[in-house]
Formats: sequence, structure tokens, C-alpha cells
Amino acid sequence: MEPLRTLRLAAVNIDGVLLNDSFSPVLHRLVLRYGGEYTRDLEQRLFSQPRLAAARVLLEETGAGVGEQEAIDDYFAERERYLRSHPVHTLDGAEELLHRLRALGLDIICYGGLDMGHFRRHLGAWEQLFTAPHYICTDAFRPGIREIVQDHFGLDHHQVLFIDDVARFAGHAKELNVPFVGHPSTFEHGYQRELMRELGVRHLVGGLAEIDEERLRTLDREAGLGTVWDPAGSLAVAREVVK
Repeated sequence: MEPLRTLRLAAVNIDGVLLNDSFSPVLHRLVLRYGGEYTRDLEQRLFSQPRLAAARVLLEETGAGVGEQEAIDDYFAERERYLRSHPVHTLDGAEELLHRLRALGLDIICYGGLDMGHFRRHLGAWEQLFTAPHYICTDAFRPGIREIVQDHFGLDHHQVLFIDDVARFAGHAKELNVPFVGHPSTFEHGYQRELMRELGVRHLVGGLAEIDEERLRTLDREAGLGTVWDPAGSLAVAREVVK
């Protein structure tokens, strides 16, 4: 398989892309438990935030009479209860996607808001498919695009493809003109798909199999042209191919 020309690294979010979304339903439960209303605006303000920042928003919106750290502890306690009946599992097509990215010559890094133990527990069997340090916890520097691209790998923004499930993250990618694929959660009370559509995410998928070789090569050409976020990006790629 011929390597890609522009992209050098694929940065793949852990929860919601490689693993099932266990964040949205837990957050939904906690908001209701605190007496709040789970709205589109609240979801947008909470997602892809450092824990303390998310806790402040949660308390501000619900008026729950607890401190920020207690809210974080309540979230993780709620998560443990949720996981008893909804265990974490890899999503269909996750391993195939990683092999596909590797076959196209890309390094791969996994990232997310939980610690390295979460990665090792659920994806440790695939660790050899990732490039050192294999996993980066971004809780302290959300969204983490600049840190991953520049600080960890010394690349330019157009050389890294991000695959994420959160519209807020997509917004930052758009600001930096970073290649992006959106894989929003199917959580019944969630708003991420419609938010991504409104944001103009052009590569929006419902399953990981849709991130196939053809799409990845298109993204690679768009990355080289700087048109990943351009509504006319596909036309620009077609013109370049004709040349």
C-alpha cells in the first residue's frame, strides 16, 4: 500500500472512537441527579474540558450544593455504577482502522482525558500499533491539539489527522485548519452530530469502517492543499487529481 504524502500522524481519541462512549450517558445521569436539565448548550460547554473546568460549568448550570472536587468524585462514582451494566468495550472496526492507518505509513497516538491506566486496561493488547508514548492524557491541556502536534511530535498542523467524537474539539481543529474526522456518539440524548454538522465537519462518519483507504487518501490530498475545512474541498482535490 502506497504511503500517504502529507499526513504523518493519526491522533485517535480513546473514548467514543476506539472505545464506546461512556462519558455522555454518565454525564447525563449526573446532571439529572443534580436536578439540572441536560441541554445542547450544557453538553457543548462540558465536553472536551479539563475536569475542574467541567465541574465549574456543571455546578453553575445545576446549582448543586457541592464543591468542584466533590462533583468530580460524584462523576467517577456515577461512572462506576454505569459501567457495571454497560462495560467498556472496543468499537467495531477499531483494530482494523489502526492497521489501515499503519499500512498507509502513519504513526498513531491515542489521547483522552483519563490516565494511562485506562489505555493499558482496554487497549494494551494493541499497544504495539501505537507510536511512543502510545497514549497522551490531555486533561491538563484540553483540547491538546497544539501539544500533540508540536510539543510531542514536532509536526505542522496539516500533517496530523485527528479523529474525535466531540464538536468542541472539532471547532478547535477548524480554527487551526487541522485535518479532522468526526465520529460523534450515538447516545440518544446527545447533540454532537448536529453540532458537528453545523460546524461544517466535512468528514463525518457513523462507523469506523467509513474511515477507509479512499477517505484517508482524500484527506491526505486535502491536507496538502489546505482544504480539509473548505466546503469546496472535494472539488479542489478533484482538480488536483486531474492535474
